[in-house]
Amino acid sequence: MTLDTESPSRLAVLAQPSQWLVLLPLTLVLITLLELVHLPAALLIGSLVAGIVAGVNGATIRVPRMAFASAQAIIGCLIAGSISLSIFSTLAEGWLLVLGVVLATLTASSLLGWLISRLDILPGTTGVWGAAPGASTAMVLMAGAFGADQRLVAFMQYLRVVIVTIAAAAVARLWVDKSGVAEPAIVWFPPLDWPAFGLTLVVAAVGGFAGRMARLPSPFFLGAFILGGFVHLALGQTMQIPEWLLALSYVAIGWTIGLNFTIHTVRHAARALPQIIAAILVLMGFCGLMAWLIVRMFDVDPLTAYLATSPGGMDSVAIIAAASDKVDLSFVMALQAARFLVVLLAGPSISRLVARTLK
Repeated sequence: MTLDTESPSRLAVLAQPSQWLVLLPLTLVLITLLELVHLPAALLIGSLVAGIVAGVNGATIRVPRMAFASAQAIIGCLIAGSISLSIFSTLAEGWLLVLGVVLATLTASSLLGWLISRLDILPGTTGVWGAAPGASTAMVLMAGAFGADQRLVAFMQYLRVVIVTIAAAAVARLWVDKSGVAEPAIVWFPPLDWPAFGLTLVVAAVGGFAGRMARLPSPFFLGAFILGGFVHLALGQTMQIPEWLLALSYVAIGWTIGLNFTIHTVRHAARALPQIIAAILVLMGFCGLMAWLIVRMFDVDPLTAYLATSPGGMDSVAIIAAASDKVDLSFVMALQAARFLVVLLAGPSISRLVARTLK
């Protein structure tokens, strides 16, 4: 099944500088709207949607390869720096429960991804990467290196993030009054800690180059992630990624993926939308069942169990969990982080396994 086709040429008749002048304000408007309604990953989703709109209308502009590679390396540093050593102590205390929940969730999502691919709803292993329960940006970045359609993986992953986050917020309202709780204000241009900021740039550059030399899949992302994890956890060094740099990275990734959409890709995604939403709801239902079992078998608060097993949207889940004194935030984040790491490390192997079963 091929997804390549002719796209409308409304923007193709414009010079490339004019195409950028169309894409930039459209991106700003979409990101602003998403931020106003507090949707997660607004920068990434807004730039992705803007890129899709431009792509299906024949835009010929593309993000330079070096900018995309740099963005991937920065995201690798971000993820590496978000892993806390304190989480491992929580994991050690309840490792059997955490391992069981993570493996059960990963098995369920892999089965759903296999069915999506087997029924030819999405091509190849796209369904497997799209169904992965977490690490959305990482899954999108690595999917292309393993033959999946990166555009459709992004569509499926970020749709799940939005649905899961809305559901988690709705469930939390049954237990917690969040009317007085606001998300922390974003400081776009913080004072630079030059040693920490310089270390980030070095890790991104060296890690990305090493990943390329080692021929890793998604080399810039994984290379920076591996080196950044070593520097952060083993050496105890802190990296600084200012919000403006993170925003540029998210926009570069969103544009790169979005601009590669064609009208045929959008139509394919629209046709598969009911099945994709059904798969997301089934996975959420399975995770809800896991939460119910945790409540019945262990001394865990229902909201804690639900947020801990929620399949994705880790940042948003953390904000919701922090709004309640009853929620065990360390348990929630430990289980979320454990699933994130397992998905990140096991994703390529699972994809190859599923690819073999689909032949």
